[in-house]
Amino acid sequence: MFKQLGPTEILLILGVVLLLFGGRKLPELARGSGRALRIFKSEIKEASDDDKPTAEQAREQRVVKPDPADDVPRRADPS
Repeated sequence: MFKQLGPTEILLILGVVLLLFGGRKLPELARGSGRALRIFKSEIKEASDDDKPTAEQAREQRVVKPDPADDVPRRADPS
């Protein structure tokens, strides 16, 4: 779809945007779009990092948990 957009079409689109929003609003629009994209990327990265276990989580998974049978009180040996 976008392979058919040439330099002339892009300039035409930019000219229409300039006419619609004016020269003063364009830097604000670009700044806001950049911030939104940066936030979106960081959220996507954070979501993908949540799926991967960290080194600390991997160590915790490898730690042998104590056996619940060890918590059972034992009778004293009547020796």
